[in-house]
Amino acid sequence: MSSEPPNTFHRHHQQPPQRHHLPPLLHGANINITTSSATNTPTSPPVIYRDYRKGNWTLEETLVLITAKRLDDQRRSKPNNVDPTTPRHTGELRWKWVENFCWNNGCLRSQNQCNDKWDNLLRDYKKVREYETKSSQSNLPSYWAMDKQQRKDHNLPSNLTHQIYQQLQEVVQKKSPLKILPPPTPQPPMHHQQPPPPPQPSTVAPAPVVSEASVSSETEWGSHLDPDTKRKRVRDIGSSIVHGASSLARALKRSEEKKEKRHRELMELEEQRIRLDEAQNEAQREGVASLVAAVNNLSGAIQSLAADQRPGS
Repeated sequence: MSSEPPNTFHRHHQQPPQRHHLPPLLHGANINITTSSATNTPTSPPVIYRDYRKGNWTLEETLVLITAKRLDDQRRSKPNNVDPTTPRHTGELRWKWVENFCWNNGCLRSQNQCNDKWDNLLRDYKKVREYETKSSQSNLPSYWAMDKQQRKDHNLPSNLTHQIYQQLQEVVQKKSPLKILPPPTPQPPMHHQQPPPPPQPSTVAPAPVVSEASVSSETEWGSHLDPDTKRKRVRDIGSSIVHGASSLARALKRSEEKKEKRHRELMELEEQRIRLDEAQNEAQREGVASLVAAVNNLSGAIQSLAADQRPGS
């Protein structure tokens, strides 16, 4: 019976130091603070968390996120190359480092928000990049020369700026060489063209030799094919050419129709502006006329009043 009071007294003196250590933990995010003695009390311990910002991303926040992702990629690539014996932290969340970097640089977003925003940025970047490659090979207008409505008509993101596109391109290009280097597709034909150089010491130009070899290879390849297959391939090529020409003609027609429609809309807007100006001028004229009439009426009333007062005086 005498041993219980010291224990209870000791418990009551252990709780305040734990609460005094809470303020330094405010720098973290989603930190659950629990104690062994608090489990017996009916009140639950306070949970300290970050007050994340919600709503649309600003340009500054987007640039901070791109910088954080680039630095995170560099950070993750260094341990594998520098010291492969050092183990990676298994409990480290992938986007937690990005969240901390963004939080320290004024971007108050959570790791889930950063992950979702990054996925959306990559999706928009890929769409614009594919469209730019197509537009460079055809007569389509550039993405940066279109307005929001034209971008929506082409199923493209309407609010991607050129600055964000360049920043994303730098991040993607640092990863792309690792994926582009392994598949050397143009090398196999180069190996087939290397054997002809040995007979070059002769005075004959090398171009006819390559052409003769190509012609002979084409004749050998064509001799092994049936005439039916040849006809089918020719038909397929012709149909693909016709399909491409028709699609190009349709695209040109659509662009011309859009230009005409835009011109009509501009003309209608100009007519509306002219009508509004005329209505404003007419209203001003009527106002001036009514003001002049009121002044005339007032002057007439004053004169009549003055004439009435003279005989009485």
